[in-house]
Amino acid sequence: MSADDAPTKTISDYEASLARADAAVASFEKDDNGFIPRLRGFLRDYPTTIPALVLLLSIIAFSIVAPRFLGLGALSTILKQVTVTGFVAMAQTLIILTAGIDLSVGAILVLSSLIMGNLAVGLGLPVGIAIIAGIFAGGVMGLINGLLVTKMRLPPFIVTLGTLSIFEAVKLWYSQSESIRNVDIEAQAPFLLWFGQGFNFGGASISFGGITLIILAAILWYVLNQTAWGRHVHAIGDDPDAAMLSGIAVNRVLTSVYAVAGVICGFAAWVAIGRVGSISPIAFSDVNLASITAVVIGGTSLFGGRGSIVGSVLGAMIVGVFITGLSLAGVDDYWQKFAAGCLVIIAVALDQWLRRATQ
Repeated sequence: MSADDAPTKTISDYEASLARADAAVASFEKDDNGFIPRLRGFLRDYPTTIPALVLLLSIIAFSIVAPRFLGLGALSTILKQVTVTGFVAMAQTLIILTAGIDLSVGAILVLSSLIMGNLAVGLGLPVGIAIIAGIFAGGVMGLINGLLVTKMRLPPFIVTLGTLSIFEAVKLWYSQSESIRNVDIEAQAPFLLWFGQGFNFGGASISFGGITLIILAAILWYVLNQTAWGRHVHAIGDDPDAAMLSGIAVNRVLTSVYAVAGVICGFAAWVAIGRVGSISPIAFSDVNLASITAVVIGGTSLFGGRGSIVGSVLGAMIVGVFITGLSLAGVDDYWQKFAAGCLVIIAVALDQWLRRATQ
């Protein structure tokens, strides 16, 4: 029989063949019933758990090594010491949640404080106007970072590294490398020092700056977890392309994140004046790295999409507890820095381990 004489299969023949075919679908089972996978999933869903436990255990450990460490006085002193770092860490958290980073937060803080001091002390303007101008300047500097990242599509690391140098130069030019003394601030603008004041409660000295830190952390927690803007921030950090396809205005949200971070740094400048008592163009030179350290130790992923404002504040407290505890135990300064470096490496390694929970 020739090929032309062979019977031709109809569509019904193919349908009949499909009906007899195996309809089973390939499946790949994932073992999530073990203790380790469940623990990893829990810690990923609740990133504040680890820093809270580390803070509690470190307080207990150092109270055993140095009994005077366990007291409201010592703990309230630590809160005072990390107040400025805590504010900057909250600003840094917003940016790192979007998978970015801001190396200019310290320069924004110092330049904002110089603007407040020069307007209130140097020019004699009302202190309220000086404070508003300083906070506004912080927001403008943050907005510049955001526009450079979104409009020019430059990496956040490169953008903020460049603006760090620019803002550093501007603050030295604006201040003429001169500090504003505490005596001048007290005489002409004492309200700039308000956040350094406080009250005693049960043997603890609580500053208004520390209370404001807790209040702002609660506000930002609510914004990030209960508002559309906060959900958009997490979505952009997790997957910006998917966020754009879902209708989120990625560039607008990113720009607003950098602007809000700048405003927080501007507000932190007012807190810093009260904490230190004076204004110097070379102050807080290490707050950039300190804020990133606090954010990483606090459980926020450097890859974006996962983190907590409360965790960053706890991270700042952890660093303060370690530095103070080791100091009370008589440990040298270089070993204190060594311990802080180890905490960062451990935190990043833990973050990598937790990321595998979704892979």
